[in-house]
Amino acid sequence: MPACLAAVLEPFRGLAAAGWEIIGARRQDGAMEPRDHLERFGDRPAVHMTGSDVVLTYRDLDERSKQLAQLFRARGLRRGDHVAILMENHPRYFEVFWAAIRSGLHLTPVNWHLKPEEAGYIVGDCGARALITSSTLASLAAELEPAMGAVEIRLCVDGTIPGFESFESYENAIAGYPAEPLDHEVEGAIMFYSSGTTGRPKGIKRRLLDDAFGTGGGAMLQLIQYAYGFSENTRYLCPAPIYHAAPLGWSTTVQRMGGCVMMMERFDAENALAQIEKHHITHAQFVPTHFVRMLKLDEQTRNAYDLSSLEVAVHAAAPCPVDVKKRMMDWWGPKLYEYYAGSEGNGFVAVGPEDWLAHPGTVGRPMHGKIHICDEDGVELRPGEAGQIWFDSGVVFEYHNDPAKTAKTFNTQGWSSLGDVGYVDEDGYLFLTDRMSHMIISGGVNIYPQEVENELTMHLDVADVAVIGVPNDDLGEEVKAVVIATDPTKAGPVLEAELIAYCRSRLAHFKCPVSVDFVTELPRLPTGKLFKRELIARYRTPAD
Repeated sequence: MPACLAAVLEPFRGLAAAGWEIIGARRQDGAMEPRDHLERFGDRPAVHMTGSDVVLTYRDLDERSKQLAQLFRARGLRRGDHVAILMENHPRYFEVFWAAIRSGLHLTPVNWHLKPEEAGYIVGDCGARALITSSTLASLAAELEPAMGAVEIRLCVDGTIPGFESFESYENAIAGYPAEPLDHEVEGAIMFYSSGTTGRPKGIKRRLLDDAFGTGGGAMLQLIQYAYGFSENTRYLCPAPIYHAAPLGWSTTVQRMGGCVMMMERFDAENALAQIEKHHITHAQFVPTHFVRMLKLDEQTRNAYDLSSLEVAVHAAAPCPVDVKKRMMDWWGPKLYEYYAGSEGNGFVAVGPEDWLAHPGTVGRPMHGKIHICDEDGVELRPGEAGQIWFDSGVVFEYHNDPAKTAKTFNTQGWSSLGDVGYVDEDGYLFLTDRMSHMIISGGVNIYPQEVENELTMHLDVADVAVIGVPNDDLGEEVKAVVIATDPTKAGPVLEAELIAYCRSRLAHFKCPVSVDFVTELPRLPTGKLFKRELIARYRTPAD
């Protein structure tokens, strides 16, 4: 790998002006699709499940994705329609992905940790005409019925859902269709769901171009080829849930190149080390929580595995504490490559190990999109001054069914923002300092306080509430509720347990408070707006 990532990526800096989207739409040298790999290595693994040792070859992937694409077309789905997938880390996930992409469809991954009402909202809001799930998630899928009025195609992998005859066996359904390409195959797109200021998730919708299947992923392919050394010989460890943007996006880009995705059913610190040794992993992607948990293994366990095959460990999704990253590089060597970006695709900031050591704590320099740091009035700030981060990249996207949020994301110059706060130093390196929305990132997962506050506000014993993220050595942050009790005499451990249980009965557990503090007042402005930054400061030390 190059000693300086910035030097390798320098040619990418001008892509915004030169037409990043155009470059991303062209087929690049070395860019292929599953169908292209058949003659060279049809029986080579496209994905290998590390727990079950189930292997899906490129031949399997090509043929089954063609069959599912034929099913979609025969049952009326056309370019621009939406498909939702609710599935655990499973090899069939990639069959569904490639079937949707080669059919010109929007594919929406649904987080299987969500409650039925939350998952159902996404299925209904994206306008899914097809839903593919698995027998493992049958109980959750069965509870989505109220939101599935528009879902015409309902398929279940590895069996059926007892009592819900509307779900067909995936395997039986695609068996009736030929493994032949559609007459006209065009590139589709993923529509990931993020969250808005109200706490309701919003689909990030990218414009579909009329590009032939096989021409997508060009910019991403260039990036991971030339910046991170990915190739057809890459053995890429995916330890995170595949419904997240980075695991799915990077895994399928590896498949565009002909590499092998080694997918863990779930993350376990020691098992991740074991898989690196066992399968001679060359590249892997983590979140800081993974690093923390591996570092907490005893020294004998950490040193028991041969990690010499690992060339690059990419990490993102949440800020990585400086001490954690230094300890990881002391252990693994200068192999950690960090980036900062969003599913919106409006910017990409990256840093390699040498540059990071020279600028500890940075997330890097912009490789796609020019950065502007602005105050609340839109005035650009000087180096070292923190403000909202805006990207000038020319990328256009929208939040599905939310024109107000879309409009708020862009300013009058056409720059877009993910709502984060930070500053750049004199050398142009970006440092993140806060989030405009005070989003909580716990274990690499985004949690939006407003959604939790909305639930707790309705409890009879809660007069007022604020939900914030507080430091957690393992997860980075954990969720804390700060509550004014309706009856101050009830404030205490019993009510704390009741409020946590109340929240867990309505939301996915990872979103809910780990602890509740009781106070007599919350810092609100005269307008009634909660001054959350002041509240957060009470739980932070200068070191944090």
